[in-house]
Amino acid sequence: MSVRSLWEDTAPPGPVREPLDGDTEVDVCVVGAGYTGLWTAYHVLEHDPAASVLVVEAERVGFGASGRNGGWCSALLPQGESALAAEHGPVAARAMRQAMRTTIDEVERVVRAEGIDCHFRRGGTVVVARSAPHLARAAAEVAADERAGSPERLRLLDAEQTRRTVGMTRALGATYTPDCARLHPLRLARGLAAAVERRGGRIVEGTRATDVAAGRVRTDRGTVRARHVVRATEAWTATTGTREVVPVYSLMVATEPLPARAWDQVGLSGGETFSDHRHVVVYGQRTADDRLAFGGRGAPYHLGSAIRPEFDGDEGVFATLRATLRDMFPAVAGARFTHAWGGPLGIARDWHACVRHDPATGLGSAGGYVGDGVGTANLAGRTLAASITGTDSELLRLPWFGHVPPRWEPEPLRWLGVNAGLLVARAADAAEDALGRPTPLSTVLARLTAH
Repeated sequence: MSVRSLWEDTAPPGPVREPLDGDTEVDVCVVGAGYTGLWTAYHVLEHDPAASVLVVEAERVGFGASGRNGGWCSALLPQGESALAAEHGPVAARAMRQAMRTTIDEVERVVRAEGIDCHFRRGGTVVVARSAPHLARAAAEVAADERAGSPERLRLLDAEQTRRTVGMTRALGATYTPDCARLHPLRLARGLAAAVERRGGRIVEGTRATDVAAGRVRTDRGTVRARHVVRATEAWTATTGTREVVPVYSLMVATEPLPARAWDQVGLSGGETFSDHRHVVVYGQRTADDRLAFGGRGAPYHLGSAIRPEFDGDEGVFATLRATLRDMFPAVAGARFTHAWGGPLGIARDWHACVRHDPATGLGSAGGYVGDGVGTANLAGRTLAASITGTDSELLRLPWFGHVPPRWEPEPLRWLGVNAGLLVARAADAAEDALGRPTPLSTVLARLTAH
């Protein structure tokens, strides 16, 4: 079995870019060549083709979550529209939801315009209810969507409608939204980097930022002076000691390409991404080469927000993911699993992704996507680009712009709280499976996560 991700093994090799070659000065310096950094650079250059833009990357383009994720370009928001409405009001929440829907269109526009072969296919998302508690949560989500004024976007499917979409076992129904596209995440990152360079931006790899501040970025290869500095480091932000996000690991497995007879049972013929309504997050897609790529949470949080290569794999979690996928789709029982991989994502204390930029100092940042960053990072990049270039835009009036999340607790409280949340989520799922009804553990979980 490969120790690299499926995406690494099925993407054309990207160029190896030279590191920074000494001190330099630019208009905009972006730290991080993942989706947030690349979209910011792309849209700054779209607004102002004459701007000098430098992207500084410690590893390689798409090294972090941008190159390892589940490939859902969705309108999902980590905090959810009802929570946004409670905090910012229903008008702001609807504006944020609409902006996320438009973001899928925007990603598709750039993918088509720049000729990025990332297997973009808009098939929506089906989230299956496989128990009575699942079905109750599904119905509650649809009711909340109706109260938010957009009932046409999230639909409740009955059991037969669900089976026509996805052949998942024990399906009692599902929620379906058209607001998602399946894609190959690393192909998108590498294609976007090439588009940035075609527009005149510069990307340096193997250049580690050691200090990010207004007006300058110190690296191990020289100092960059810039009018605008954007920190786009997502999970790795936690290594700076800010306590703004915690790095939580999400792991994935992938099968070999499956034969047509298996797909006759599994379905997903429209390019739908899929999940179910359990508490421990899982997610999957049918890839362009007819594999099932499937992931989920379950790996522990590491003391001190540590991020290390050896944390990218956890054989216990991989085994659970394989067993879960076989339980969902018996047609894959005899299939070989060819890949298993993982990596960290960033979670803010209030589950509220944010974008910030101070025109006076030029310092900006974005992140805390809680695993929903494929589409969200594009919206963040467009928002940062508008602020950097002084463009009047409705994006600058969305409720996440300027939001400052509360800091995570100091250690060891942070370690205890995050891992307790994972244990409670597992216990809540087990209790629901055993009892066939919701349990108080669901309420405990919501309180632990402030979600």
